[in-house]
Amino acid sequence: MATATLMTQAAHALNRSLHPALRHLSVEETDDSLIISGRVGSYYLKQLAQETLMPVRGDRQLVNRVCVETR
Repeated sequence: MATATLMTQAAHALNRSLHPALRHLSVEETDDSLIISGRVGSYYLKQLAQETLMPVRGDRQLVNRVCVETR
């Protein structure tokens, strides 16, 4: 899968989310990983971000660096 295609698919997957917090997360690609990062308000949203990107990650490892910030 081409880099632009993977990054586009990942961005679209997060942007289609019904949860606005997921639309503000960042995605980075390395040779063997897809890394999501940013901040969300609950562990549920962190997990949801990960599950949203699982189908588009291809053969790459998904690294979840999303931080949970409760107020």
